[in-house]
Amino acid sequence: METNKPTRMKSVIVRLLVVVCILSIQIIWGQETAKIYLSGKDFKHPVKWKFMCTDGANSNKWTTINVPSQWELEGFGTYTYGRWYKELDQEEPSKEEGFYKYEFEVPNRYENQQVNIFFGGAMTDTEVKVNGQIAGAIHQGGFYEFSYDISDLLKTEGKNLLEVHVKKHSENASVNNAERKADWWLFGGIYRPVWLEIKPKSNIDHIAIDAKMNGNMTLDFKGTNIPKNAFVEASISLVGGTNTTSSSQKIAINAANALLEFHWNEIQLWSPETPNLYSLKLQLKQGNKVLHEVNQRFGFRTIDFRKKDGIYVNGKKIIMKGINRHTIWPESGRSTDKEISIMDVNLLKDMNMNAVRGHYPPDDHFLEVCDSLGLFVLDELAGWQNPYDIETGTKLIEETVSRDVNHPSVIIWDQGNEGGWRDELDSVFYKHDPQKRIVIHPWADYNGWDTHHYPTYLTGVHRFVSGENVFFPTEFMHGTYDNGHGSGLEDFWNRFKESPLFAGGFMWAFSDEAVLRTDWKGDRKYDSKGSLAPDGILGPHREKEGSFYTVKDVWSPIQFDPLRITSSFDGEFFISNEYIYTNLNSCTLSYEVFSIDKDALYSTKKATSITNGKIELPSIKPGEKRGVSMDVTSTFFKGDWLEVKAHDQHGRLINTWTWTIHQPTYYTQKLIKVGSEKKAEVEELNSSVVLKSKNIRVEIGKEDGIIKSIYRGKKLVPFNKGPYPIGMKAEVKQVDTKMEANNAVCIVHYTGGIDHIKWTLFPDGRLKMQMLALKNSGRSSGFDGAFYEGDIDKFGITFSYPEDQVEGMKWFGRGPYRVWKNRIKGTNYGLWEKEYNNTITGESFENLIYPEFKGYHVNLIATTIAAKDDTFRVFSESENVFLRLFTPDEPKYALKGADAYPDFPSGDISFMYEIPAMKSFKPVSQHGPHSQPSNIRIKSGDDGISMNLWFDWIGRAK
Repeated sequence: METNKPTRMKSVIVRLLVVVCILSIQIIWGQETAKIYLSGKDFKHPVKWKFMCTDGANSNKWTTINVPSQWELEGFGTYTYGRWYKELDQEEPSKEEGFYKYEFEVPNRYENQQVNIFFGGAMTDTEVKVNGQIAGAIHQGGFYEFSYDISDLLKTEGKNLLEVHVKKHSENASVNNAERKADWWLFGGIYRPVWLEIKPKSNIDHIAIDAKMNGNMTLDFKGTNIPKNAFVEASISLVGGTNTTSSSQKIAINAANALLEFHWNEIQLWSPETPNLYSLKLQLKQGNKVLHEVNQRFGFRTIDFRKKDGIYVNGKKIIMKGINRHTIWPESGRSTDKEISIMDVNLLKDMNMNAVRGHYPPDDHFLEVCDSLGLFVLDELAGWQNPYDIETGTKLIEETVSRDVNHPSVIIWDQGNEGGWRDELDSVFYKHDPQKRIVIHPWADYNGWDTHHYPTYLTGVHRFVSGENVFFPTEFMHGTYDNGHGSGLEDFWNRFKESPLFAGGFMWAFSDEAVLRTDWKGDRKYDSKGSLAPDGILGPHREKEGSFYTVKDVWSPIQFDPLRITSSFDGEFFISNEYIYTNLNSCTLSYEVFSIDKDALYSTKKATSITNGKIELPSIKPGEKRGVSMDVTSTFFKGDWLEVKAHDQHGRLINTWTWTIHQPTYYTQKLIKVGSEKKAEVEELNSSVVLKSKNIRVEIGKEDGIIKSIYRGKKLVPFNKGPYPIGMKAEVKQVDTKMEANNAVCIVHYTGGIDHIKWTLFPDGRLKMQMLALKNSGRSSGFDGAFYEGDIDKFGITFSYPEDQVEGMKWFGRGPYRVWKNRIKGTNYGLWEKEYNNTITGESFENLIYPEFKGYHVNLIATTIAAKDDTFRVFSESENVFLRLFTPDEPKYALKGADAYPDFPSGDISFMYEIPAMKSFKPVSQHGPHSQPSNIRIKSGDDGISMNLWFDWIGRAK
């Protein structure tokens, strides 16, 4: 028997360890709230539930569905866009219903615990049953988190049955008016996660934190079953730090609801520029026993709303650089994940934005990322032009504030949008928010805060710049197709900043809201409902449009004074600090000089860096301007352009600026290839002039001055039907020919806007065009003897060229995106390349290639147009020339009245000094000065305006 003692002892020890483990588990479960997912955590990691849809695709049969998801994107029901009642002219929206079933087991450890079931969001009316019993009142409202206490409905033995009945169209008319008569997609289903929260019977139900910049903290505490002699113990730690910030603090709790006060020393503040976050550990205790523990992230910051002054955060007046964002992804609708939130916030930050607004509460993980990466958030109760009824609105506001109150990124509550509010509901926000954030009514001049939507440049009479209220348009710079966003932003922004009452603005909108149509067959897969939803500065999968870089430039917190580099450049710049909090000495500024190989336009050679370095930044406080300098060595002037980049204290690229180092004539002499042929010839025919070299023959009409044909050897080059004037009239007066040395010359003299064009064909086949325009005033008009012509939005010359032959382009100039007159910022000098594409901005979702190929390109210096056997090159000796490449296709699915582009000039390839501006919801006439047409003003004695171009059709190697 003695030999069995070790075995018996071992058995006892094992049983004791098991008991200890069980007790430990119970203690752990008793202390902290456990979160158990019944669905997947997001649409990328779903859980299958049983499902039946009542109408539309795959209806009236039990099958399975991924949860979370929107059922339309899973192949059920019917797609509906929220403007069904207006532009789409439908009698009613789709109204299918969905029935869900899911079985789950409840371990014994759930006994004697409080168990709540949470729905992150379901559209729209949601009835929940557990084991055949109703969990609570039907929830109405599709954008809100809601929960039920199901402790008494659960079984700890066997399986529990969860049944959810979701009605896409609400039984509450005010919910439908607020949420489902709107300018967005109307989806159905459980699209956010479903989970259980388990905590002890005595627990911390909810906390709402107000943590000030001085370290003071007040905390609205709500508890359940609080025993006698209970107290709370609090400690905080810096997220990402290693130690708690200070020692724990204890406060006695005498009631279920209490206002607790703490003070913390040596804290770091939260702002979009330094988003320092803390974690609060709050323990409910009785004696040495921990009854319950919660952990809550928050930030120390003080918001101060001063009417007729501004919005202050941490004592600094803020200007919000923001955009409106909807929660959406093409393949999953409003069911997203944290990866998408991280991507989106990074894209916002990359545009130098510091704020974001939505039309309904976003995913909680989006707010978490706004907290951690740093954005101001306007958190909105849904209500698109129509409000909820009082009872529903009260409940949904409480749900919104309860979920989002502790996010430091949330600085303002929005009640509805464009009329979707009730004044009497404002107090509900204040009731549940200890921070007492303001409540605005977006688009209204309300209670001292003017949020007028889509202002004109000169808005308005005793409003905005001319008014007395703090103003921040919660929608402006509307971006349908390629409209808006960056186009005109600089003018609007600079005008608004004239007023000390300006607090920022929010463009419309973040991304094109095209979704995958699971019910479509064929090549077209994504639907933006024509022109209703392609409003983004980004494509559906976050493809960057040209305005992305314009906004990045205009809203850069570092701004350069205008600079032109000449031989006298000594390396000095003047820069301004437009941050709210950050000293520029925490940023980095670097430079790099690039050189282009002389064969670059005739080969695949790239630009090379020949020198680089750092630019030391002194102390430059927000609002200050100071000079900085870089080393200018002998190598500098061997380069072709200078690039300067700025990075913030976190390593994020702020912006890139570029300047050419030489003038265009220098680059033409460097880059164009010269042959060894000896002589060209000129021949006059009855109706034309022929310029001939060994390889090139150019025929120019005497009556109209138009190129009739160009031959390279015996092959016809399809570059012709030009130059036709753009923005002016010109008629041929006289044609002269001559030889200049070995070069053949034809000079076409005009009456009208063009004085003359001189064509010079060199022996090696290079053709030089020298145009002189706007020289002669003609008959005097106006009191000062000047000739005047107004409203010139296009000016230059144009030619014809077959688009179907073009394969791509390589060019030295500013790029890589096309421009409009009022959207040039954000392009940079470089040696760019892009293949031909026929992208329709905001529509070509199946093959969305950016940058677009067709359109206007700014500051052309040299280009190779790749066109199979007809590749040719153009070099400009004139500054500020726009290259127009073809005409973008109009959207195919736009609704009546949509206007994607301003009119393009005739022809295919144009060289211009004036191009049209792009509208932004408002017509161009209501934009600022950089959007307006130019005018022609000529006085006797003016030299006129020249445009000097070289054409090379030979493509010779050196």
